[in-house]
Amino acid sequence: MTRRLLTALAMAGAMASASASAEELRLGTEGAYPPFNFIDASGEIKGFDVEIGLALCEKIGADCTVVAQDWDGIIPGLVAEKYDFIIASMFITEERLKQVDFTDPYYLAAMTHVVAKESDITEFTPEALEDKVIGAQSGTTMADFIEATYPDADIRLYPTQDEVNLDMASGRIDLVVGDLLPMLDWVNNTDDGACCEMAGEPITDPAFVGEGVGIAVRQEDDDLRERLNQALQEIRDDGTYQAINEKYFDIDVYTMK
Repeated sequence: MTRRLLTALAMAGAMASASASAEELRLGTEGAYPPFNFIDASGEIKGFDVEIGLALCEKIGADCTVVAQDWDGIIPGLVAEKYDFIIASMFITEERLKQVDFTDPYYLAAMTHVVAKESDITEFTPEALEDKVIGAQSGTTMADFIEATYPDADIRLYPTQDEVNLDMASGRIDLVVGDLLPMLDWVNNTDDGACCEMAGEPITDPAFVGEGVGIAVRQEDDDLRERLNQALQEIRDDGTYQAINEKYFDIDVYTMK
């Protein structure tokens, strides 16, 4: 057997060994929150969250698979070890920190009101909206916000943001409170969203939007959290983050500039 062949076999064996020993991690996301996470026509889970998550996996040397999970069960699924971390546009809040830990924020957050273009809603006070139908996704900080801010409104909560948006486009609700960036994408880039526009000032109260949007890990997984933090800094430094960002947004969502 020639030296060249022996060398090739050795390299192949080393590569196979490295592949076999690569850490395997599961990335949990919702799959119903475009453009951050969604399931495309082929059934594949895609979006900004997913691409950032996979880029982080590459940096830490892990083979990652993507797991879709309904929002209401996404934190319980992490605690039950159905996946190893959540990257699903989750605001870092004190309430969630009682159940999970978070990495550093991987983008900043704000919420917004969305109304029909012909709407007569011009004020966003409890008095002005007390007889209005307001929608949000259940189990989110947007739901918490409308329940706390508009207690006398007709509040309707939905399992997914897509269902909220559908009822808004169909005229069954008067107002939506949603995450600013997905709602901006919806009103500007979808046929259904052409019905509507963002209104009022961005909602940035830390009581509801927290410290930004982070990756959730189990509270005992300090090592994984720190490795993800390091990987996040690396993809910011080497341009990977910006390349992914530019596929989805016109601004740098990491700085909101």
